[in-house]
Amino acid sequence: MPEAELPEVAAVARDLIRFDTTNHGGGRAAGEREAAEYVGAYLERLGLAPEYYEPIPRRTNVMARVPGRDRDKPALVLHGHLDVVPPIAEDWSVDPFAGVVRDGMLWGRGAVDMKDMDAMILTSVAEILRAGEAPERDLILAFFADEENGGVEGSALVVQDRPEWFAGATEAISEVGGYSLTIGDRRTYLLQVGEKALVWIRLVARGRAAHGSSLHADNAVTALAEAVAALGRTAWPVTLTDTTREMTERLADLLGQSSADPDAVAAATGAPSGFLRSTLRTTTNPTGLVAGYKHNVIPDRAEALIDVRVLPGTEQAALADIRRIVGAGVEVEIVHQDIGLEVPFSGDLVDAMVAALGVHDPDAPVIPYLMGGGTDNKALATLGIAGYGFAPLRLPADLDFTGMFHGVDERVPIDALVFGQRVLSDLLRTY
Repeated sequence: MPEAELPEVAAVARDLIRFDTTNHGGGRAAGEREAAEYVGAYLERLGLAPEYYEPIPRRTNVMARVPGRDRDKPALVLHGHLDVVPPIAEDWSVDPFAGVVRDGMLWGRGAVDMKDMDAMILTSVAEILRAGEAPERDLILAFFADEENGGVEGSALVVQDRPEWFAGATEAISEVGGYSLTIGDRRTYLLQVGEKALVWIRLVARGRAAHGSSLHADNAVTALAEAVAALGRTAWPVTLTDTTREMTERLADLLGQSSADPDAVAAATGAPSGFLRSTLRTTTNPTGLVAGYKHNVIPDRAEALIDVRVLPGTEQAALADIRRIVGAGVEVEIVHQDIGLEVPFSGDLVDAMVAALGVHDPDAPVIPYLMGGGTDNKALATLGIAGYGFAPLRLPADLDFTGMFHGVDERVPIDALVFGQRVLSDLLRTY
């Protein structure tokens, strides 16, 4: 498809991808300023008055409020993040920041996580306002920095320093929900009504420095390697919440099998199985190692980073288990920790989201799920705002969409973006 013929939602997503907003975490980031200014200029052209907040240089957040027809109703927050995780460009078949259109898809870092949803939010509001209409209730459009670092320099500071941005809001919609999977031969949509708690930890092993040729039992690298292997290979037990119990029961019905073994049900879903199985248990994935500086020097310190995700409310129990697994000789430091969330798969907003999907894809079931990762809904929850994941996308059965998150050759079908923008527009007109 020639770029001049791109639907607006795809063109906006492409433009956002072309801003390199790489976030390495720990304060090392390209920054979101230019992307936020692009969003702000788009909002201004719609007659809105965007506000910016940049608590740290180049870590820019932007917000605008859209007046609704019924201003007595609580406001609804639609939010996205503008940063992306680093791509390893040499592993990609396209430039990750070129916004390439190929094979009916938009390719690039952020095409899935989550500049696609940013574009759907912007163009859905644009459709309504350009038609001379208004949404049913006030909308608060927020685009955050630093989500890929747990929101430390983004949403966490916004809710702390600019809580008035969200005055009157009780609910929020953001990423990682509303997309389709093909379960058996049935297209099915997942609606995110929760997310696991986040605990990023550092393991530290200490030993005695020595020459690399020596006979040396007090080796920090060896101690760390044993701890990392033990933790990374731990088979954490399945523990169901209200959400995951309902999810596995509904998936089992679609698959025509028993729900007695939830892990087997999730495993039978095919490509998304790893994504879904992670929602049933604690996960402890090693993600980084630091030790030593020369081949023939045994270092006195070795460190590992572990990404820990646990079910809401189980954080302290999981940390106790982790300390037991790695042993008393290895320190466990908490680098960053944030809450888990779970809200009911019921209520007016859930009914409205399910109905909006039903208009555009009749008879496709909608199933609740609890996401293994996290979103900026965690920060908004501190203001009493209930968050959902609803970035609606109707996807082809052979696309491993969940594998695109933080993956290589991230891409989204253009017709899925158009579908999502239409669903979201209908929702905002009616809810």
